[in-house]
Amino acid sequence: MTNGADQVLRPEPFEPTPLRPPRRRWFVPWLQLTTVLVVLVAAVILWFLFTAKSVRFESNVSDGTLAITGGVVIPTGDTYLMRPGNYEVQAEAEGYFELALSIEVTREGDQTFPIELKKLPGDVEFSSSPTGAEVVMNGEVLGRTPLQVQVPAGEATIEFSAPRHIDGDVSVVIEGKREAQVVHLDLAPNWANVEIPTSPEAATVYLDDVDSGFVTPGPVEILAGEHKITLKKPGFAEWSDIVFVTAGERRSMDAVVLEPLDGVLTITSEPTGATVNIDAQYHGVTPTSVEVIPNEEHVVEALLVGYERGLRNVTVPSGQSLSIDFELEEAVGSLTVTTRPEGAEVWVDGRMIGRSNDTFVLHAVRHSVELKMEGYAGYSNDLIIQPGLRQNLRVELLTLEEARIKKLEEVRSTIDGQALLLFEPTAILMGASRRQPGRRANEVFRTAELGRMFYISAHEVTNAQFRVFATGHNSGEYQGMPLDKDDQPVVNVSWNEAALYCNSLSEREGLEPFYRVEGARVVGINRNSLGYRMPTEAEWSWVARHVDDSEELLHFPWGENLPPPDRHGNYADRAAQHIVSRILYDFNDNHSVSAPVGTFPRNSKGLFDIGGNVAEWTHDFYTIPESHSTVDVLGPTDGEYHVIRGSSYLHGTITDVRLSFRDYGIDGRSDVGFRVARYAE
Repeated sequence: MTNGADQVLRPEPFEPTPLRPPRRRWFVPWLQLTTVLVVLVAAVILWFLFTAKSVRFESNVSDGTLAITGGVVIPTGDTYLMRPGNYEVQAEAEGYFELALSIEVTREGDQTFPIELKKLPGDVEFSSSPTGAEVVMNGEVLGRTPLQVQVPAGEATIEFSAPRHIDGDVSVVIEGKREAQVVHLDLAPNWANVEIPTSPEAATVYLDDVDSGFVTPGPVEILAGEHKITLKKPGFAEWSDIVFVTAGERRSMDAVVLEPLDGVLTITSEPTGATVNIDAQYHGVTPTSVEVIPNEEHVVEALLVGYERGLRNVTVPSGQSLSIDFELEEAVGSLTVTTRPEGAEVWVDGRMIGRSNDTFVLHAVRHSVELKMEGYAGYSNDLIIQPGLRQNLRVELLTLEEARIKKLEEVRSTIDGQALLLFEPTAILMGASRRQPGRRANEVFRTAELGRMFYISAHEVTNAQFRVFATGHNSGEYQGMPLDKDDQPVVNVSWNEAALYCNSLSEREGLEPFYRVEGARVVGINRNSLGYRMPTEAEWSWVARHVDDSEELLHFPWGENLPPPDRHGNYADRAAQHIVSRILYDFNDNHSVSAPVGTFPRNSKGLFDIGGNVAEWTHDFYTIPESHSTVDVLGPTDGEYHVIRGSSYLHGTITDVRLSFRDYGIDGRSDVGFRVARYAE
């Protein structure tokens, strides 16, 4: 067969198409896969059940909840299935503190873990009759009633105390769990109601020489115990007796007939405070009332420094009273001020009144006089102007260079305002004779050589001055009376805290600190430092007991015999008899606790409160030295306690008001403060 011109069709060999093998299909039936998974889960569960341990938690609270983390935990009623290992347990219950603890489940059999939840504090309201009672629990002061505080759950003894009432206590169980409770106590009065019938009535009742605020016939509230009762009424003679009363009793004293005075003379003056002499006999200061012989002429004289004398002749009729008033006129004197060089400014009581080389008329009282001139050191002094007299003040002003040289001889002041006095001391024999009443075994005679001039502060460090160093310090109170006023001496400071204050004072004035400190503890001293420190015991003894060049040292701050002069210093006296048991009778300084520094007169060295007010830390470690030995002026080199010198407002016995009395301690006390000192060069 042809297709076109010469084309030929030729046959090709036949080859059949190769066959492909069938494709295999792989799959697992769903039923088989599910079976395998079930078997695996069952195996895991069986493995857990065979390896897990039965764990029980025993809690002191039935309605608490537990949360357990750290592994698989299966609760089964009151128990849990848990494999060995470490777990964290969180326990909670209403009214209880949350508890978190870690436990370890071991391979042992049944295991039990205790759960002890602690109750939250209770909301407790404390009340009392009277209100304002101090509440104390377990030795801690909670406050004063009415008072609402949170108190830990459990048994407690609550003590209540209030002035003029008998202390009481009550035992209670504090339920806790923020539950409200009320604890109330009625305090029994610590006084008796005493009726004092008098003729005539309305006499003022004085108890222990203090106005009670009651008048006859009362009833008068008298604290339990023995008291002196004095009845006073103008125009009648005073009446006194001693009475002993028991708290809670009601009694009536025998009627008292007050004897009328023959004549009463009442004297007042402007200004007040004038000395009153009647017929040349002293009768107090104005205003005052004096009994006088009636129908006789009396010469009444009123005297006041800086004022002209007041004089009257008076006669008081029988059974009557007479009042006289003196209008005292100022007395004047003159002061001539001469300086070299001339022309210095003259300042009197803070006011410039002219220049030197002139005469000035001044009120005849004490004045503060200052002289100022540029390029020269100032001069100041207190002068008493004598009435009707002309006084002369001659001063050679020092140049600044001359004043610098003389500076060591002047009173200085610290950066905190403490006045410093300079002393060049002599050797001192410290201690007391065995025959001295009140002398203790630690007061043996020993000698100290004080070879270096030193400064010592005129006042004890006050709360305000100490708070410059420790802003949060609080001196607290004693028997409800404040010790923390700015002008009171700082107390409740340890010896270490006082030393740190001294170092702070040195650093603020650019002086090398005297005490070596590691951390916050004193570990040594720099003997050659001019920095501030506490006075050594020898220095304290010298400024307290040395008088001029006399070999005899002062026995008491005021002299040789008891009692002290009126208002000489602050000791345990009649004003403090409600807070201490031993007092100086027949003495009253009008301060129950510490007084503002400088309230009482200086001693012979110009220092305030060297005896009384508060006792004082000294630098020295405390030891009992050998009798008649010579001791280092800086005291022993080591020890545990430090020496405390001087008496305080809590001291009223012959032992502790003596200047040789030695005490010791380390921690702060409510009647111990300190003053600062340092070497001059």
